[in-house]
Amino acid sequence: MKILTHRQIKQKITRLAYEIYEHNFDIESLILIGINDRGMEVANLLLQELLKIAPIDITVSRLVINPAAPLDIPVHLEIPVEELEGKHVILVDDVANTGRTLFYSMQPLMHTLLEKIEIAVLVDRKHKAFPIQVNYVGLSLATTFKQNIDVEILEVAEFGAFLN
Repeated sequence: MKILTHRQIKQKITRLAYEIYEHNFDIESLILIGINDRGMEVANLLLQELLKIAPIDITVSRLVINPAAPLDIPVHLEIPVEELEGKHVILVDDVANTGRTLFYSMQPLMHTLLEKIEIAVLVDRKHKAFPIQVNYVGLSLATTFKQNIDVEILEVAEFGAFLN
């Protein structure tokens, strides 16, 4: 079942960008860190919208983590952690489910003193098992534990978010 159409995803990304800018209008730079491929896709869409409205320097980077087994392979942050010191960081993902991926994604970010860290997701599910609070949410959705949400954001195809 499709829960978000291409148009709805674009609208939610635009709204998220405005919310992010409203809460960070007084800063000079912002770092968006996308989690794995889908988080990076959402981060790049946010970047496009933020560049239209926000006169701030924005950097986008990727964080790679194994969501199924976050302790098996070290979490890899593509931007050197030293470049994050004193910065405003927004961790970006497509879906927040239990909060485990977001929780373990914080590991490399704890090796420097950030000014502020926030979380932005396209879809937030209400199954948190970890102490994670999402600051910017496109769609908040209560589902059963057996249901999955699949977000498809491709350059050449229709965007969509599906509940399976």
